[in-house]
Amino acid sequence: MRILIKRAAVIARPEEGLIPAADVVVEGRHFAGVLAPGEASGEFDKIIDGEGKLLAPGFVNAHTHLAMTLFRGFAEDLALQDWLEKKIWPAERKLTGEVVYWFALLGLVEMIRTGTTAFADMYFFMEEVGQAVEEAGLRALLSYGIIAPNPERIEPELKRAEGFAREWNGAADGRVRAALSPHAPYTCGPEVWREAVSVAKELRIPIHTHVSETKREVMEHRERYGKTPVQWLEELGVFAVPVLAAHCVWVDEKDIDILAAHNVSVVHCPSSNLKLASGIAPTWAMLQGGVSVAIGTDGAASNNTLDMVREMRLAAILAKAKAEDPRAMPAPEALKSATQRGAQALGWGKDLGVIEEGYVADCVLFDLGTVHFLPGHDPLADLVYTASGADVEMVMVGGEILMEGRELQTLDEEKIVARCRELTRKFR
Repeated sequence: MRILIKRAAVIARPEEGLIPAADVVVEGRHFAGVLAPGEASGEFDKIIDGEGKLLAPGFVNAHTHLAMTLFRGFAEDLALQDWLEKKIWPAERKLTGEVVYWFALLGLVEMIRTGTTAFADMYFFMEEVGQAVEEAGLRALLSYGIIAPNPERIEPELKRAEGFAREWNGAADGRVRAALSPHAPYTCGPEVWREAVSVAKELRIPIHTHVSETKREVMEHRERYGKTPVQWLEELGVFAVPVLAAHCVWVDEKDIDILAAHNVSVVHCPSSNLKLASGIAPTWAMLQGGVSVAIGTDGAASNNTLDMVREMRLAAILAKAKAEDPRAMPAPEALKSATQRGAQALGWGKDLGVIEEGYVADCVLFDLGTVHFLPGHDPLADLVYTASGADVEMVMVGGEILMEGRELQTLDEEKIVARCRELTRKFR
């Protein structure tokens, strides 16, 4: 299929700024050109009017727990350990594949509506999540979350995680890739990590985990092992494979040097970290130290949305506050973290995150006609500091349109909402 997005303002690469007007050609799954208005030639199967619109790379939510849309508003105003141990983990024991499937679909509706085109997900019943992703048309790095604090749980947890990875890596015509996910250093011991690294090397897949999320976690880890979680993981050889390290709120200079040296992708989850009072990650220090910092929403149980537009704005503003410097995390850097760096974290860095010839056509179209985009001095800055996920008008993944004119094309939103309302009753 050949598509023309006509006369749109375009952000091809955040660091290069705004192209005020361009014709963008999509052929099959890829961008075929970003041309001056009127230069596109030939026949087109579809023409999208981009006048008064802004075309940007699709957002990449680099850390979430998709089906936790079920627990939105379920466990509020609690410290992380109480949130997990008293509310979330007991409720998760009642999960079924059916419940995860429908609430994954609910999360996918929300992500499409707010401009996410790819995401990294770690949870349970991941086969059902994979099925939902296939139907929705998004791109995803999926993994079963391994929780094995006791020796008897190690073998079955690893077996389930590895089985999912082998079955789903490369599924959905390549839109789904797999990772291995030991949940965190405090829920998985050395044996789990060593085995996960071995399997990840064999399958050539990344590890996706939580690292140094809370001050308490880091203090307890130091007391037990005499080193930070980051230093401990390095010692175990975990960083010999690509790693997505979610949170990294409590990292010191030595940790940052280690993360940079091993090309670890840190995933900043500002809303979740603030809401759970975990702290503010030193993202600008990490970026300046050579660490690639992506952005994630975390799950809707602790955020409480999956809106990457909102998350990007908060990430930019918090970086300034943490660094005590208004020049920290300027708008282009924030947008790059929400798109290109996220694509790199998921293993698609050579294919996604840029609107240029040869790149995969994952993109979103924003409506610039809303009052909060006026007067339009700097549309790129407006996208970071002003935009809302509700301003997303069109979403494309691999040349396939998932939403147009704010109308979903692949999912039946009414049916999904109705079924989720029914299933929610079991968790009240």
